[in-house]
Amino acid sequence: MQSGDSTVTSPETLRPLIMRSLRRSSVRKKIAEYLFDISPSGSYTSDIAYNVKTTPTNVIGALRGMNSRYRDNESLISLNLVEVIESGKNVKIYRLTDFGKEIIRSMRERR
Repeated sequence: MQSGDSTVTSPETLRPLIMRSLRRSSVRKKIAEYLFDISPSGSYTSDIAYNVKTTPTNVIGALRGMNSRYRDNESLISLNLVEVIESGKNVKIYRLTDFGKEIIRSMRERR
């Protein structure tokens, strides 16, 4: 992965970690698939939670990381699968990146 010197990791190097991360957490996988289904649009935390049938806290953990429950280095944002769009009035919209779309598309083709 990364050494202590903040080296940028290529998407191809991240791919095994991404697949492991999505297999380990059904919430991460459901969020990524939901964002794929609504792309190119994005969505906000409570709407994502409603559509994947989980709590907003779990959504935040899967997107950003949350200490022990959702590892920061396996969060959808840190894996470059999801991007944050700052909207007016302190609203954050989450949208799948092009790399995220590629990953979800390849997962669906393998089924």
